Amino acid sequence: MARASRFFKQDDFEFLTEIALGASAYRAAEAGEVLATVGRIKNGDYSSWVREWEAMATRVQLLAHESERAGRRVSARESYLRASTYYFNAAFFVLGTDQGRRLQELWRTHRDCFERAAALFDPPFERVAIPYEQTTLEGWFFPAANGDVDARRPLAILNNGSDGTLTDMWVQGAAAGTARGYHCLAFDGPGQGSALFEQNLSFRPDWEKVVTPVVDYACSRADVDPERIALLGVSQAGYWVPRAIAFEPRIAAAVADPGVVDVSEAMTSQLPSSMKKLLEQGNQAKFDSQIHLIERFSKSLRFTMKFRSVPYGTESPFELFKRASEYRLDPELAGRIRCPLAITDPENEPFWPGQSQRLAAMVGERATVIPFSAEEGADGHCEPRAPVLRAQRIFDWLDTQLLC
Repeated sequence: MARASRFFKQDDFEFLTEIALGASAYRAAEAGEVLATVGRIKNGDYSSWVREWEAMATRVQLLAHESERAGRRVSARESYLRASTYYFNAAFFVLGTDQGRRLQELWRTHRDCFERAAALFDPPFERVAIPYEQTTLEGWFFPAANGDVDARRPLAILNNGSDGTLTDMWVQGAAAGTARGYHCLAFDGPGQGSALFEQNLSFRPDWEKVVTPVVDYACSRADVDPERIALLGVSQAGYWVPRAIAFEPRIAAAVADPGVVDVSEAMTSQLPSSMKKLLEQGNQAKFDSQIHLIERFSKSLRFTMKFRSVPYGTESPFELFKRASEYRLDPELAGRIRCPLAITDPENEPFWPGQSQRLAAMVGERATVIPFSAEEGADGHCEPRAPVLRAQRIFDWLDTQLLC
């Protein structure tokens, strides 16, 4: 079933707008502010997108400051959360403008707003340091909202995607999980958030090397039940989660939203056969020159290549495609999975269509497919317009695995 209406013809603008509207369900956006902002943006104009979202973010951040100075904690908290969403929306497309150097600045401002909001929750969210190889990864612990916060509870580890934020993790898991009695733990893995922008760590395909230290940390906490730890992943984490649980036996249940078997298909499906042949031949010089030639006539492609290359740690289109091809699951690896795995299957999945069903077939009887449809307004990548319905289905399933 097709969607009835759109705000933008440009797919990325539309997707970010839908995410922002959905975030209003958990006070991380306001529908009126989102609609007022997008109404001033010209389709496909990256500069107007950055300008209008930053203007709204600045306005809402000032409201937060005023409320905080007046001792109005709830108003300040909600305003900081909204400003966090809006600043990141501005940051998302800044590489498509002549202000690309501001990416880290806008990201840092977005994160500062989240951190100010986190301190105003009751109880506050807890920033944690997770030992990882020769450094630490930044994590955030969200305590369960009902009852004794120090009580031993089941834990939902929230695994972000390729470009999500901590604010997204609040909307896509922590708000719903803590309301249901789960502690939640989000983290910035290599290529994500602070690990990317402040530690220069890039993505890695062997994500179990990331999740295992996170589970080690979780098990060290007295308020976490080590027998009831779940791993929930969104977007590209639809690959990382199955990969991690194939090696990490302490995960009792997991969710992939959506299922991802081959990350690179989202990129290679857009290539003509001649370009695919250059990849197969390993002809980096010609592949890169062809991409750069096309970029001269397509600002959308120029932005996409810049933006997607950053977390992979390369400026070469050839290297980007080659590195993405390493993010692939096979039946042998999927056969190692022993815990129950829920796999969302949204209608109109744009990036990895059909891969949820492919992953479910690989995993077999341990997999449960959770469908979402356009008819209920819950279609699209990670169900952006229906976060409450999404949470209901995912956490109801998780309850049957961990609480029964």
